[in-house]
Amino acid sequence: MDAPRRFLLPTPAGAYFAAAAQAEDRLRGFIRLLFAQPASPAWHDEDDGFVRRLATAGWIQYLDAPRCAPRDTIEAALQSLLPPLAGSRSALLADAHGFHLASSGFSDSAAEALAALSADLASLHERHRRSLKHSLGLSGSAWAMPDAAGHSQLAFWPLHVGEHRFALVTTGVPHLNQPELVDLVWLLHQRYGPLARPAQHGAETTTR
Repeated sequence: MDAPRRFLLPTPAGAYFAAAAQAEDRLRGFIRLLFAQPASPAWHDEDDGFVRRLATAGWIQYLDAPRCAPRDTIEAALQSLLPPLAGSRSALLADAHGFHLASSGFSDSAAEALAALSADLASLHERHRRSLKHSLGLSGSAWAMPDAAGHSQLAFWPLHVGEHRFALVTTGVPHLNQPELVDLVWLLHQRYGPLARPAQHGAETTTR
């Protein structure tokens, strides 16, 4: 008797890990491969130690039923995906050139200013990346403006998809451990990433 099929989907932690840097390794490659699929792929190989370790570490999750990538236009999808990621429900997504693709809770002028600031911060970080990593041991690339108590008021989160770089800007306490982050990164991969291809490592697409 065949074992019941289970379906693989990155967790919010896995989605951010895969998108936060352009680095290539087996872990990021596998998560990005999942995002290249239009639907969460079925998984039969329960003995695959690599995938089991990813699930144990919290990078991927098993689902009992498949999920599909967001199918709305990117503009429409972002209107529902962005607010849950910010404590104040004000957030925006900008591209590498400092243009905002969509925003929620900001005036047009504020969104334009923050999008431009995100590009400047990315350039600043790139100039000092080696010193931050080797002198201070800091490998992250997110930037934030805290209040006197150390609570985030404004934060800039890099999201890399293929050769494209985006910035997720949030206000208030960030709520990145949400399913909307998975859908956001999935949407960007479907729109800007490499063409979807059949899953490897024992996975198969659900369109059979």
